[in-house]
Amino acid sequence: MQFADLKIVLSRKAVWPAAVMSFLAAGLFVFIELAEEIMEGEALDFDEALLLAFRNPADLGDPLGPPWLEETALELTALGGYPVIVVLTLAVAGYLGVAAWRGAALYVLASVAGGSALSALLKRFFERPRPDIVEQLDVIHTASFPSGHAMVGTVTYLTLGALLVRYAKTRAEMIYVVFTAGVITVLVGLTRVYLGVHWPSDVVAGWAMGLSWAAFVWCVVAVIEYRAQISAIGSRASGYLIGRGKVEP
Repeated sequence: MQFADLKIVLSRKAVWPAAVMSFLAAGLFVFIELAEEIMEGEALDFDEALLLAFRNPADLGDPLGPPWLEETALELTALGGYPVIVVLTLAVAGYLGVAAWRGAALYVLASVAGGSALSALLKRFFERPRPDIVEQLDVIHTASFPSGHAMVGTVTYLTLGALLVRYAKTRAEMIYVVFTAGVITVLVGLTRVYLGVHWPSDVVAGWAMGLSWAAFVWCVVAVIEYRAQISAIGSRASGYLIGRGKVEP
């Protein structure tokens, strides 16, 4: 056993990556700022303006663009819906379990399930009404704040992206994974506004809290892995010293 191993672990694993912690903090800050405005019952200036920007001024029931764009938005928004999220999560977790990567499977399940539960609780707490100034072009069943599609979609795709990044061999692969996960989450959120089922602030809050939750779970897993590695190195160090006769077995 080389004590250089301990140095590597301490330098890379002992402190959570600054980027992840900054994402967690920034997401919480944005969510709290928006939540305070919602709780005070204040209308956000950009909400109505952005919502109307996606509609034909002569007919607010008609979103901008050709008919195929509306159909595309309905299909893309399903990427953040529970049916797709549940199927995708179970499929990935099932594969990880079969491949004997049970820790990774538990990570995915805990992150997505926890994020979904948190989204539901937040909706119940705020009970913000859905937009009523434009026609809603998708079926809705819950309150508006935060956007469940935006939040749960962000948690799911960032969690899967974080998992894939760990196995990326080049920087290009890492950038591709992060970029793809980001694009999907942004598209899902934009479709919610385009379809008139969410205020823009709902979506921003969903992105923010989804980012914070995904970062939080990643940090918890990182701490668990770090402690396990330190424990393993400690055991190897004890065996090394015992073998050299420097400590009593």
